[in-house]
Amino acid sequence: MKNNVLVVHGGGPTSVMNASLYGVLKEAERHSQIGAVYGAIGGVEGILKENLLNLSEFQGAKELLLHTPGSAIGSSRYPVTEEDYNKTPIILKKYNIKYILPNGGNGTMDTCGRIYKSCIEAGYTDIKVVGIPKTIDNDIAITDHTPGFGSAARYLAATVREVAEDVKSLPIHVCIIEALGRNAGWITAASVLARRKKGDAPHLIYTPERPFKEEEFLTDVKKLYDKLGGVVVVVSEGLKKEDGTPVVDPIYKTDRAVYYGDVSAHLANLVIKRLGIKARNEKPGLCGRASIAWQSPVDCQEAQLAGEKALEAAIKGHTGVMIGFKREKTEDGSYKIGIIEIPIEKVMLLEKTLPDEYINVRGNDITEEYIKWLQPLVGPKFEEFLDFKEYYKEKE
Repeated sequence: MKNNVLVVHGGGPTSVMNASLYGVLKEAERHSQIGAVYGAIGGVEGILKENLLNLSEFQGAKELLLHTPGSAIGSSRYPVTEEDYNKTPIILKKYNIKYILPNGGNGTMDTCGRIYKSCIEAGYTDIKVVGIPKTIDNDIAITDHTPGFGSAARYLAATVREVAEDVKSLPIHVCIIEALGRNAGWITAASVLARRKKGDAPHLIYTPERPFKEEEFLTDVKKLYDKLGGVVVVVSEGLKKEDGTPVVDPIYKTDRAVYYGDVSAHLANLVIKRLGIKARNEKPGLCGRASIAWQSPVDCQEAQLAGEKALEAAIKGHTGVMIGFKREKTEDGSYKIGIIEIPIEKVMLLEKTLPDEYINVRGNDITEEYIKWLQPLVGPKFEEFLDFKEYYKEKE
């Protein structure tokens, strides 16, 4: 009897999550001992309800996964109970699933570790559990970066770059753009790639790793406004005050998450009230994690690779690990990654935040070190824009 594979998606989707699924399907074709590749429809809850779809029957359509955003099999934030974990190995055995590949972020890797443990406790040591990393927040520990992040970073940088041209064309207000990333500022910091020369927008960048100082913010905005007329600021949705409390109070709370008001709207109102300057806010939100138009080719390729290597590792008998990336040194300094296997207990619910050396001293900008680290992940450089106003200034 051939061995079956199960892929389960967890948490917020990305523009390359399905590319990892594609990688699993491609890798399965290379191994004659693999029977069906199942997808759990609707995340972990799909396993418990036995909503499993044989994806191997759709081989002719799998190429579409590479440019399909979201999750083609559905995801969830289902709160898995101890009873659920005890039931899971029995269901896996029922469908002759020998390889289960959870694809997700910190929370999903916690689920991955618990499924691994439950299989061992049930005596089903032949079931191999390997995690596939995914998160736009880039906050999974140990791995250099995560699939999904490069595309979200590319989207934000491109969007800020476009907004900056608009603000520069009619420089009469302050525009505050809010980026995803509650506790980690990796995406927010990526807006730095919108600049093509010194002085370009974004003029200020605030990440959640540093305390947000309201008076310094207003001072910096006023100074820039007096000089430029139009100012672009990028802020994280998770900004916190010096006492550690959120800049914006919670407006809704569930068992697993807290929802806050818009930080960008709050700061725009602050600029209007305190400085008497026109201000507006923008919040791309889900647009940033779903955009195929700004998908990073590198991100898509690496997401596929993660899926391939996860199944390959499981077939080799490896279990209780997550696939990760490690940068390799090259003679010419070019970008190259190697695949590593990380013990699952080292990434379960652990968050990796932006290192201090990537943020400037004042806490309102990003350093060159971060730019060098980020650049290879977002894909090709952006096309140049034409600005006759710069030419006119040069003539003067």
